[in-house]
Amino acid sequence: MVPALFVAHGMPTLVLETNSYTKLLRNLGLLLPRPKGIAIFSAHWEHPVQMISSAPQLETMYDFFGFPEPLYELDYPAKGDLVLSMEIERLLSGEGIRCELNHRRGLDHGVWTVMKLLYPEADIPLVSLSVHPRLVPEEQYRIGKALLALREQGVMIIGSGGTVHNLSKLRWESEGADKWAVHFDRWLADKISVWDLESLFDYAQRAPYAQKAVPTQEHLAPLFICMGAADRNRSARLLHQQYQYGTMSLSAWMFK
Repeated sequence: MVPALFVAHGMPTLVLETNSYTKLLRNLGLLLPRPKGIAIFSAHWEHPVQMISSAPQLETMYDFFGFPEPLYELDYPAKGDLVLSMEIERLLSGEGIRCELNHRRGLDHGVWTVMKLLYPEADIPLVSLSVHPRLVPEEQYRIGKALLALREQGVMIIGSGGTVHNLSKLRWESEGADKWAVHFDRWLADKISVWDLESLFDYAQRAPYAQKAVPTQEHLAPLFICMGAADRNRSARLLHQQYQYGTMSLSAWMFK
């Protein structure tokens, strides 16, 4: 069974960088069992209904502005997989989760920047999925749990987001990490490692600096989805943790 992954996508420029985190992602794509397909939830596709991409060819979206020109010259020409899209729709609908196929949506930077690091050849069929940030963590987990069977079929489930993601708190010249960001991530890691769902589902009240670390839920939602997709074995491993700009968490989790 292929693992589920939660990976932070940081800034769009991450794909142009060479650091310990980008090296990890590049190596991870080489070391893990090669998936037959990938279903990836992006924090940058928000929708009240669970959306599922179904285009045969997925366009690279430049859903940002003001970044270096080389970023706009990159492309990730991944192909979709209608059979996989329809299977995802079947599994979600079977659990009473509202969902729709979308044949227009391409790949936002939450998808293609990390995919270009993990699988740069863009030669694995890909389905992109939205997140609904207003759902409570239990409901996010339920979405992932509904798709657990995909992993048995060789499909990798990836969540692209960030555990500490507060753009108003970034310190652009900082090379260290703010203590509050570290405290939040450590609390999160402690609870994930023992699969303490009661605490995790109530993180907003229990975790230190939760409101500062997670001012909006869309970047954390993919983490709960990925955990749900690993509900059977409930095995978690923190692969990497570092920070950019003082507070932006670059973490990678693998769930089996």
